[in-house]
Amino acid sequence: MTSTKTKTPVVGMRCRNGILVAAKMDKVNSANIQTMIDKHADANATLCTDEATIYKGIEGYKQLMVNHSAGQYVDGTAHTNGIESVWALLKRGYNGVFHHFSDKHIGRYVDEFVFRLNDDNVKRSTLDRIDSIVFGFSGNRLSYKMLVLT
Repeated sequence: MTSTKTKTPVVGMRCRNGILVAAKMDKVNSANIQTMIDKHADANATLCTDEATIYKGIEGYKQLMVNHSAGQYVDGTAHTNGIESVWALLKRGYNGVFHHFSDKHIGRYVDEFVFRLNDDNVKRSTLDRIDSIVFGFSGNRLSYKMLVLT
């Protein structure tokens, strides 16, 4: 098992229609997960999770669980394949393109992948994607000083 002491926690959830929410989370605990779910999930949502104990205290939602440690990855309609594919893409970006995500900027990398997946830009023309990027930059300034020193 890999140590988590040197890793920055990133939490995400993906709706079956493909909409993704993901972010760096300073402290991952049941209360913070509950807050994220309450903020982004419909009150009638069914949560599909793995067997991690952090999900056992989630309240207010129907919950289906798969047991990855027992080799179970699908149980009827319960699976975590959608969010697992997000983590696979993020890891491919890390290994193949970026090679390093600093703790300071990992949120920006995660935001980029969320944008790519939610904006469905892999199916869009390059010019349409550039338009989306330029629109997203509008009113947002990141100076070199902010990037490096803060």
